[in-house]
Amino acid sequence: MTNLGKRTTAIREGVDRAKLYPLEEAVKMVKERAKAKFDETIEVAMNLGVDPRHADQMVRGIVNLPNGSGRSVRVAVFARGAKADEARAAGADVVGAEDLVEKVQGGTIDFDRCVATPDLMPLVGRLGKVLGPRGMMPNPKVGTVTMDVTNAVRGAKGGSVEFRVEKAGIVQAGIGKASFSADHLVQNIKGIHPFCTKVFTKMDGLPGQARQ
Repeated sequence: MTNLGKRTTAIREGVDRAKLYPLEEAVKMVKERAKAKFDETIEVAMNLGVDPRHADQMVRGIVNLPNGSGRSVRVAVFARGAKADEARAAGADVVGAEDLVEKVQGGTIDFDRCVATPDLMPLVGRLGKVLGPRGMMPNPKVGTVTMDVTNAVRGAKGGSVEFRVEKAGIVQAGIGKASFSADHLVQNIKGIHPFCTKVFTKMDGLPGQARQ
């Protein structure tokens, strides 16, 4: 059996792993155990019971958290002309077309999320091997391939969270920081839970688990 460190042992103290805690109580327990020297990210994990190997059970989407994510997100936009100007006005950190594609191909990725207008996708498609493994490839299904770059940029910088089911049928997403109030964390969890599970309407009554 692996020996647990003092911090891990202290975090687990008082937690009954066989008990299903109410959401509000679980969030309170997580906040009480956030003792790191930095502002820890709180995540929610939901077991949807799906098999993502089947196309009709692939759960993926994006949701705007009511109280934001607490993260500072750098956003890049692949666009030309008026749409490029619109992206800059909306607060995009990096904007470009062919020049930005070359920059990314050269290994410089100084952004956390990217948006593209549909006309630029033939160019951006060349970056699939670079952005795909990082989960940053623009996708119309999650609203990152769009002509409405203003809302896409503002959503990304304002606390929108992208989620995608993992191989085990679990969806995980950050829903705020330990410094958030318990009420704000609960509201964010309630905001992402029905939105995520609605994507796969066959599932209902799924319990969410707040954890670090």
